[in-house]
Amino acid sequence: MKILFILTYYRPHVSGLTIYVERLARALAGRGHEVTVLTSHYASGLPYEETVGGVRVVRVPVALRLNKGVVMPTFPFIAWREIKAHEVISIHLPQVEAALAASLTRLAGRKPLITYHCDLQMPPTWYGKIVDRLTFWDNLLAGKLADTIIAYTQDFADHSPFLSRFGTKLQVILPPVVIPEPTAVGIAALRRRVDLQDGQHVIGFAARFAYEKGANYLIRAIPTLLHSLSNVRVLFAGPYGKDVIGESIWQDLQPLIEQYRPHLTFLGTLNPGQMADFFALCDVVTVASINNTESFGLVQVEAFMCGTPVVATDLPGVRQPVRMTGMGEIVLPADAEALGRGIVKVLAARDHYVRSRPEIARLFDLERCVSEYERLFEQKRAG
Repeated sequence: MKILFILTYYRPHVSGLTIYVERLARALAGRGHEVTVLTSHYASGLPYEETVGGVRVVRVPVALRLNKGVVMPTFPFIAWREIKAHEVISIHLPQVEAALAASLTRLAGRKPLITYHCDLQMPPTWYGKIVDRLTFWDNLLAGKLADTIIAYTQDFADHSPFLSRFGTKLQVILPPVVIPEPTAVGIAALRRRVDLQDGQHVIGFAARFAYEKGANYLIRAIPTLLHSLSNVRVLFAGPYGKDVIGESIWQDLQPLIEQYRPHLTFLGTLNPGQMADFFALCDVVTVASINNTESFGLVQVEAFMCGTPVVATDLPGVRQPVRMTGMGEIVLPADAEALGRGIVKVLAARDHYVRSRPEIARLFDLERCVSEYERLFEQKRAG
């Protein structure tokens, strides 16, 4: 099959959405399919076209970027060329070009297939509110044009203002999770890098340092942690500061960060092997997201597979990995004290929460996910 994925950002940008599509695209290419990713040329140093991991990546020139949104005047022409050359069109939302991509797909005689990753929630500024509404209605039109809409979980679909409108078109496919096994050498190297002390309780956070990810609530939970734990270190893995695309809270949180600086370490973006060692080094990992811009939290399953339990917020979809495995606790979102109490509870009986890697892998198997997509694509491919 000739398969085209359309999304706003792709590697080297790091987010749950880009990682999801990268894993799926590479796996399908590995099965012998011709796979292309159509995305934005969001950074000047990137090539406009290249092949990475067996996947052809086409990047559309960007004229203007507003927060996380991009303006690409030539997108209709490049998208039309690529859509006509492919049999299966997989559009990944949220994105501003969704309705246009779906319309061009219909015009070319193909069936638009949508994967909906999360609800969009822009910063509460005047332009953020405009982009938020425009994107919602644009994506809604794309949904109406779609043949099938894929969601991560039924839990999130039932509560999403977008997905809840499309019950008859909905198909649930658990997301693909791939992470190498941690290594003793890698864990030891990371321990030296962060100068970890014996007896320190290590709490991990793996996400962009952005408002919706709830990093500020984890930092504000430190007093609750110190009330029960004598020595705490919080490790942040992921882009922060100027490396975050969109609205960053890095500058706003500098006074809070300085207040708790001895307990905080910022590692930046890590490669997959380093992430495995990061999860294994942590005693517990937190997913502190505060709204429906998070629909699952792939890092939860990655942590599980490295033997580390999780404290996650009680949001639709986000609570599912813990519910499915028992590997952690669920706490109220946007509540630093509740987050701190959940962490303390897990650390007090950590062995109780840990499951084996094969047990987790059976639930979130990459090959199962890819096979479900492959079957759907075969059903919907252009004749």
